[in-house]
Amino acid sequence: MLTYAFAAVDHGSMRQAARALRVQESSVSRNVVKLEQQLDIQLFERDVRGVCLTKTGRAWIEIVRAHYDGLLDAFAERVRDNKDAKTLRIGLCWVTGGEFLKRLIERFGKLYPDVRLTIEDVPSGQCLSAIRRRRFDLVFTHHISTAKFCSSEVFWQERLFVLLPSCHSLVERPVLRWSDLADMPLLVPVGLEGPPSDLRLLERIATDGGPAIHKCRANQATVIFQVGLGQGVTLAEASYARTVATDSALWKPLRGKNSVSSIRGVWLESNPKRAVLRFVGLAKNMAEGSPRRRRAKPAELFRGLRPASRNAT
Repeated sequence: MLTYAFAAVDHGSMRQAARALRVQESSVSRNVVKLEQQLDIQLFERDVRGVCLTKTGRAWIEIVRAHYDGLLDAFAERVRDNKDAKTLRIGLCWVTGGEFLKRLIERFGKLYPDVRLTIEDVPSGQCLSAIRRRRFDLVFTHHISTAKFCSSEVFWQERLFVLLPSCHSLVERPVLRWSDLADMPLLVPVGLEGPPSDLRLLERIATDGGPAIHKCRANQATVIFQVGLGQGVTLAEASYARTVATDSALWKPLRGKNSVSSIRGVWLESNPKRAVLRFVGLAKNMAEGSPRRRRAKPAELFRGLRPASRNAT
């Protein structure tokens, strides 16, 4: 009824108000009369030229209009919130993806086509604060420190690959162990965003007789170039190794203790979005439902690394 009354005020005519609202003139007139009856006041004076507010009607309209406009703004804000509720913001903290994440996103898109997914990188130092500030709804990372008010769970794992100079004697071996690399420097790129690998895992590798860690103030492409020059070796997960190749170096799969990297999902416990709970629930179901992988043969571990889809240097 308020909508009809305000339209009559704005247009000065029941007929013009009906045209603007795309309803019958009788609907406008009937609702205005109902409002006057409920208020027990006459809002409009009517004549052949249209309608105009009475003195009492003008005073009432001035008071109510401000509240009405505020209510419309509140509804508009709610609509904007609903649009945000249909957007799921995912952050990747030095995670290249992997087949699990690809299948997870594809399956989620089929189940919930009305939810829009956005995927961005997030620096490791800003991972938790980005979640708490709701910049991201869910972040995938290798590891986190104690995360108060956050939930986290390991969703998938990837085998580690080591990059060797193409002239190195170990390139003839189909699979390597950490003991094979004990006398080599392990080049770890540590830029402004942080290391691309789980440093705790690397520290365990060094402690167990693996290569010594050499942190480099460089990006991954520069470190790969250094490996090609014979200055050391570097690591990456299978999903990265399978898509990056260089003529001066070769990727080799690792086997044994500490040869698998775990990827963890982190989200805010109090995040009210249904899409977050649905995405996490689907990820858990997929992770729990994955069949146990049989032990891969060396040729299977190496398969797919060449030819690569893009060059790193």
